[in-house]
Amino acid sequence: MDAARLRALSASSVQQQYAPEGRCFGCGPANERGLRIASHQADGELVADWRPEPHHEAFDGVLNGGIIGALLDCHSNWAAALHLMQAAGADRPPSCVTADYAIHLVRPTPTDRMLHLRARVVDATGRRATVDAQLEADGETTATCHGTFVAVGPEHAAFGRW
Repeated sequence: MDAARLRALSASSVQQQYAPEGRCFGCGPANERGLRIASHQADGELVADWRPEPHHEAFDGVLNGGIIGALLDCHSNWAAALHLMQAAGADRPPSCVTADYAIHLVRPTPTDRMLHLRARVVDATGRRATVDAQLEADGETTATCHGTFVAVGPEHAAFGRW
């Protein structure tokens, strides 16, 4: 592991920093039954390591596709929110929602090892960001995501919910 990634992973996650009481199933630190993704900024990307448990399986040894979708959706949403925060010069990320996302399951994702998430913003304008993300096991991509995420204001039900 390179030094920059090691430093990033030793710091508190963006979820702990900006939404410590978040209850989201995928990324909420306060959801004890959730996936509790812990994302970190490193080398222009958002990264996270996550370890599946047997109850996340579709069948023996293989991660459920819905769990894969939740991992990539939440992780991508945080990548978008952080990018929009930085672009606006704000001190907190905006509340973002998923406008659309597509998951491509490349190969079975194993559940007997640590998995790695990576996400990066590939386009952004105003309150929208498009993100490409991937899920990896042992350096091999097992799933990819392409999605659009939008910052919402107080009129939206999701505002301030993370």
